[in-house]
Amino acid sequence: MRLKDKVALVTGGSSGIGRGICHAFAKEGASILFVGLNEQKGKDTESELLELGCEAKYIQADLTDRAVLSNLVEKTIEYFGKLDILVNNAHASKNVSFEDTTEEIMDLSFNSGFWPTYILMREALPYLKESKGKIINFASGAGLEGLSKQTSYAAAKEAIRAISRVAANEWGRYGINVNIISPLANSPGIEHWHENNINSYNKMIATIPLRRLGDCENDIGRTAVFLASSDADYITGQTLMVDGGTVKVR
Repeated sequence: MRLKDKVALVTGGSSGIGRGICHAFAKEGASILFVGLNEQKGKDTESELLELGCEAKYIQADLTDRAVLSNLVEKTIEYFGKLDILVNNAHASKNVSFEDTTEEIMDLSFNSGFWPTYILMREALPYLKESKGKIINFASGAGLEGLSKQTSYAAAKEAIRAISRVAANEWGRYGINVNIISPLANSPGIEHWHENNINSYNKMIATIPLRRLGDCENDIGRTAVFLASSDADYITGQTLMVDGGTVKVR
């Protein structure tokens, strides 16, 4: 129970990697307020967490609406009285070539990923100072490797990595750890793509040294547990590649 008595705020917690993190946190004793756009998926995940004995609360919200972001931190304090862990996982984007990337496509990526990450970090800071808390943000091999047709996503993810490193330098004096996970996992989007692109999927798997996709809970979620726990107290400003060895960061 490495997260016993800890309170976490998780964005994009209704499905995929976010849901996996919520399940992993719940099994380690955390109380969780999580945010998702799809209300039915959110309620289903909330029921799953409650069945695990977790104190869990789902909030339906569109994170591109900046007016709701500070309210999420306030709701966490209202329900649970404190905040120990902030996980910024939610992100939406469209994959098109560089020349076909419009300002609207860039805005979608930054408004759903970068700005919520930045604003929630800022709004959570007073409470994380009190708890000497942990922040876990999400990067991507798309930004690290400059993957084709990922212009808006890569840009926003690298911007998230940049502000995470700045915060790690500035907030270390408060005992706050800020780290980044760059995952490769069997999210619903990947599974849907697999069903319609079996040959391309198999070629992708062959490029992963461990020859498999990560599991949203057991691989990505457990890594998030580690970063959120006291086991990672002396780690900050780092990008952890949880991608089966696909990208090697130096």
